[in-house]
Amino acid sequence: MLTISKPPVTGQRVVLISFPSSEMKAVGFITKIMHDEDNGRKLAVVYVPTSPNPTSGYIEILPMEDVILTDWTTEEAMTFVVTGGTNAPESLRFTNKPKQQEQTAEKQ
Repeated sequence: MLTISKPPVTGQRVVLISFPSSEMKAVGFITKIMHDEDNGRKLAVVYVPTSPNPTSGYIEILPMEDVILTDWTTEEAMTFVVTGGTNAPESLRFTNKPKQQEQTAEKQ
């Protein structure tokens, strides 16, 4: 659990990723940032814990642009997993904002 409680090099640790399909999202934890050897693109190593026992799970490697950052703390995310999702906020961001929308929002 020490690894999960330490922040990644940059960014928020608790994320959503498309898993097991593009229509579904899973809560995960960024454990490492890597770089694609061919194009230098940032890749996130994401641990996706299983519910209700988060000591087992999946390790996924995906482009950072496919990661949806959350404002959840590690404790909130682990409580969500352990309770099978019954202890969850009323809303969350399910999709990433298109780049153009993000840039427009930053200017306002």
